[in-house]
Amino acid sequence: MTSMASKYDHNSHYNYNNQSFVGIFMVTSFLCFSNSALSDPRISEVGHYCGNHKAPTNGSYFPIFTREMERLQELVTKQNWGTHSEGMSSSTPIYALAHCLQDLSQIDCLQCFAASRTKLPRCLPSVSARIYLDGCFLRYDNYTFYTEDTDPLRDTVNCTSQYGAVVGDGERVVFVESVGKVVESVVRVAVNEGRGFAVREGEGEDEGVYALAQCWKTVGKKGCSDCLRKAGNEVRGCLPNREGRALNTGCYLRYSTVKFYNQGGEDGGGMNSSRKRVIIAAVLALAATVVVLSLAAYYVAFTKLSKRKKNNFIEVSSALKNSSLNYKYETLEKATDYFCSSRKIGQGGAGSVFKGTLPDGKEIAVKRLVFNNRQWVDDFFNEVNLISGIQHKNLVKLMGCSIEGPESLIVYEYLPNKNLDQFIFEKDITRILKWKQRFDIILGTAEGLAYLHGGSETRIIHRDIKSSNVLLDENLNPKIADFGLARCFGTDKTHLTTGIAGTLGYMAPEYLIQGQLTDKADVYSFGVLVMEIASGRKNNVFREDSGSLLQTVWKFHLSNGLAEAVDPCLGDDFPAIEASRVFQIGLLCTQASASLRPSMAQVVSMLSNSNLDVPTPKQPPFLNSRFLHQTSPLAFSIDSSSSNTFKKNGVSYSPSESSSTSSLIRQSRSEETIMES
Repeated sequence: MTSMASKYDHNSHYNYNNQSFVGIFMVTSFLCFSNSALSDPRISEVGHYCGNHKAPTNGSYFPIFTREMERLQELVTKQNWGTHSEGMSSSTPIYALAHCLQDLSQIDCLQCFAASRTKLPRCLPSVSARIYLDGCFLRYDNYTFYTEDTDPLRDTVNCTSQYGAVVGDGERVVFVESVGKVVESVVRVAVNEGRGFAVREGEGEDEGVYALAQCWKTVGKKGCSDCLRKAGNEVRGCLPNREGRALNTGCYLRYSTVKFYNQGGEDGGGMNSSRKRVIIAAVLALAATVVVLSLAAYYVAFTKLSKRKKNNFIEVSSALKNSSLNYKYETLEKATDYFCSSRKIGQGGAGSVFKGTLPDGKEIAVKRLVFNNRQWVDDFFNEVNLISGIQHKNLVKLMGCSIEGPESLIVYEYLPNKNLDQFIFEKDITRILKWKQRFDIILGTAEGLAYLHGGSETRIIHRDIKSSNVLLDENLNPKIADFGLARCFGTDKTHLTTGIAGTLGYMAPEYLIQGQLTDKADVYSFGVLVMEIASGRKNNVFREDSGSLLQTVWKFHLSNGLAEAVDPCLGDDFPAIEASRVFQIGLLCTQASASLRPSMAQVVSMLSNSNLDVPTPKQPPFLNSRFLHQTSPLAFSIDSSSSNTFKKNGVSYSPSESSSTSSLIRQSRSEETIMES
């Protein structure tokens, strides 16, 4: 008989949409480079809730919150879970619970807790919040909730599956039955034998199904039973998806066709005790530093947000406020089923995107912004102001906004194919882009950028061109999105001097080093994007095991073999001469010297007219992955003998130098995005 493992086999391609910032990057980066033998702490976020009630504005809540997290940290260090309360004499006391899943080792538990306590403050100044990571749970509230097991208003399921769903009627029936038996078994064992925890693996016909059940230690045996039985019933609603999670008030339950858990919870990764103590100390120190810095930012944002939003209302044109473009908050709430998780279609650093349906049946995309600092407030008004007055077939259309509710919302046209990132990096044989489709996407994106740079009355520099910011409509036509970092560029100026913002790997060297912004910064980002689309490979500058995408393409260029850089998924089904020309244009756009890069109008001409000559590119700059370990100024590696070398203030991009960042970094999927401080 064919095993379930073979029947439900799939590619293990991970694509976590975590909203995070400097703390998670610091903690996880340190640990990844400290010991590659560490097991998976499962820090991917699968659910969170922020309460509606806010703390008073006198500032006393934030120090209480900090102390509470510190006490919880001590408890988690000792026993992998804990409860604590702070501020009993204040008007807003804090009760908190932290709990790691029992199969995590101590170090993995601490990593997961560090990630959760770094993310949770985004809910502040709410007096209640909870967050579920795949390895741990963290909650705080203003009352003693510890014995609560279920909550009909807050309990939810996450049916998101990176591995798709089981297709075929026969396989689906068998799969549904197998998941049901394994889930029932893991619930029974956790309640009756496992003291609130169990993992189970299907056997025989049920082979290839895995499940984990965990109750919080505060709910008691009856509470655990009630919670897990409810979770077991609800998670079945995710079928036939290959993965599902029940996120309840008193427990967590997950099934999958991939073995995601550790067989035992005492695996320390093969390190000796002194090594463990060093890493644990590093985790706790980094996490504490991050929370203190984060809370400082949240406090400043909270005390100034109301005033700033009020002052910024005048920046939103009267045409928006007094026309159909100004949506009521309640209308958008209902359109998205009150921002139901099942309608979530995207996650960014500043908020989430939900699919909505207006009363007239029109589908929309609603960007729900969470203002965690002054910069993100500015980004909202900046985005609305800039794109409300421009229209182009390759720019996402702004349909309106809401500025009078508890949070600010931007409404866009809904594009069913979501973003380009999913098509070129998530290898799905049913959605592989053909060469003609890739070329058209490259050309359309170029046309959209050329319009931003000079086709309208206002010259605009996007500053964050990348695959996840290029959306695709039903015909796979590209539309540039996310103008939160965009800046106006006067015709009388040679450049703008501004704080650094964007995504590492896409940022031009002169901008990253000196903060000098011109439209040629977008050209550089576009060049990277071109090579990503054509090669099907991400320009991941942080891999130690191989060179960056730019290095790889440059090597093919030197050997006159650019066609070999094309995505292997295409086989030989592409025009080699045109593909080589596209890569050459990409290299030309990524020259270290901005003066050697073409304008976007010239790029459109070169792409549209194959008779035009494409200048021979010089070696592009290579961002050295060792920058993660350095504190020296950022540097790029290029051939020091080339006239394409960029130097300033004693900083040169030579092969021996590496790079670092001093700006605020937040993680966006696998990208490191720098935001202005």
